[in-house]
Amino acid sequence: MSKIRFVSVFGILAAGILQAQEVPPFTFNVGAGFVEPQRSFGRFTDVGWNVGGGAGFNFNPWLSALLDVNYNQMGINSNTLFNLGAPGGTVGIWSFTVDPVVHLTRKSRFDVYVTGGGGIYRRQDTLTTPAGGFSPFGFGYGYYGGFGNAVLASYSVNKPGWDAGAGINLGSKWRMKFYAEARYNRVYTNNGLTDYIPVTFGVKF
Repeated sequence: MSKIRFVSVFGILAAGILQAQEVPPFTFNVGAGFVEPQRSFGRFTDVGWNVGGGAGFNFNPWLSALLDVNYNQMGINSNTLFNLGAPGGTVGIWSFTVDPVVHLTRKSRFDVYVTGGGGIYRRQDTLTTPAGGFSPFGFGYGYYGGFGNAVLASYSVNKPGWDAGAGINLGSKWRMKFYAEARYNRVYTNNGLTDYIPVTFGVKF
């Protein structure tokens, strides 16, 4: 009986070690795509773009955790710019979040997963004018020389927020994969909720 117990315990430990070895301990990703503003935030901004990446740890084949850093930029729409009296403007949002990931079909070439978490968001609203033109903002009327855009006004704030979404990894079981995902983001800003959905495509290791 003792030999049977020893073999059983050895078998369980060996199975655990093999399972831990079949998935790499670390994971990281990089991607880019577009972003759709939502709800009240979407009434004064246009569709924009996003870029970002993440790095983290695989606890087992089904559960991971990532530290994600992303940047999203959307243009302020023409009606809002007209009301503000500015030629151009953007809203840029940095996000620094911790996101657990649950893999639903990890051992398949089509790895479907869900994710969600929270962290700190930095939103910056900027009004601009083409360089080389006159502007009544700042220290009175002035002429801007050169190329690009001159900043008329800028405001930034750091606030907490959360995200939740889903995606799919396509490729080999544990090596490089291509992925596509969408996440709903909500930021608790002073002037109301900032809601947007980045849709991202990239590679994951």
